[in-house]
Amino acid sequence: MVDTETYTIEGPDGDTDELELPEGLVDTLAEQGESPTTVVAEIALLSFVQRSHAIVHHAEGEVPADLDAINEKAEALFEERFGMTFEEATGHSH
Repeated sequence: MVDTETYTIEGPDGDTDELELPEGLVDTLAEQGESPTTVVAEIALLSFVQRSHAIVHHAEGEVPADLDAINEKAEALFEERFGMTFEEATGHSH
């Protein structure tokens, strides 16, 4: 049986939640020298950007301007963190 490890996420207003993952999963996904918390943060950012991108670029009908602006900011934060655009990282275009 595989044990688990818990990561705590804290929001800007101080509320917290816990994320339980199988022990070893984060290490498996890490690049050499990368800390476990960095791996979790980067995967969280990737997931948020994937979802916002899908909402904005693959939704049927018109997307409200605020959602488009939110996605643009999310993709800019992705590029700052990873040094490449979301499209470059995923081989995906709008």
